[in-house]
Amino acid sequence: MTRETVFLEEMTEPEVAEYLTKNDLVLVPTGSMEQHGPHAPLGTDVIIPREVCRRVAEIKDGVVAAPVSYGLAGVHKGFKGVAYLRPPTFIAVIEDLVRALAEVGFRRIVFVNGHYTNYTAINLACLDVSHQLPEDVRAWAVSYWDALPADEAEKYLSLEAGLHANIGETSAVMAVRPELVKLDRAVAGWPRMPDLKGPPMPTIFAYFETNVGSTYRALPHGVWGDPAGSSAELGETFYEQITKAVCNLIDDVDNAFAQMTIEQPA
Repeated sequence: MTRETVFLEEMTEPEVAEYLTKNDLVLVPTGSMEQHGPHAPLGTDVIIPREVCRRVAEIKDGVVAAPVSYGLAGVHKGFKGVAYLRPPTFIAVIEDLVRALAEVGFRRIVFVNGHYTNYTAINLACLDVSHQLPEDVRAWAVSYWDALPADEAEKYLSLEAGLHANIGETSAVMAVRPELVKLDRAVAGWPRMPDLKGPPMPTIFAYFETNVGSTYRALPHGVWGDPAGSSAELGETFYEQITKAVCNLIDDVDNAFAQMTIEQPA
């Protein structure tokens, strides 16, 4: 039987059963339903990781589960169209998915995340459910931009390029769903950061990731960066870089599980 799609929702049960006789990798896109400025769609954080998963699955002979489209978007409360889960609900959803995918027969369950705030919660859920899984099952998460080498990440999603609805995210959407981007409506936006005495990210996470509505208060247009100059061509370049980086990460994690586990001395 020839596999005609990498998407689980498009496969029949016999096709999934046959796949599991040959491979055990499932990629789960996780994202959020939230504003991305006046120019980009609410589903940006779902569209991008789903496309990353598709490309990675074709290279790594994996399959792509239906996305978890709702996430921890409470920091965007105040903007229209935002819909979010509470952390306990989101963590419970991830735990249930891990258990169910493991029951089916998947042994490598990789959550490819597209929304900052989800990341810690996904790994926490994987940790919490791990003692309930067969010993050969491993579930873990990566926010796809974290797999990029530093120089590539700097151009895609960073303090320099911006961290939300910027040129990187906008270009990535344009590469796969150009009709959803209204670039003529794009505006630049930057938070009024104080003069910092230490590294910026701890302060950024303390402000933006711990209280409901923080993004609404700090970014009037919901944009962190400047989307001007975004293009489908640039988005394709980003996808090529991200796909390679995520594939490399999967290899690294596979090798880590194979090599780092030791037998404890008696």
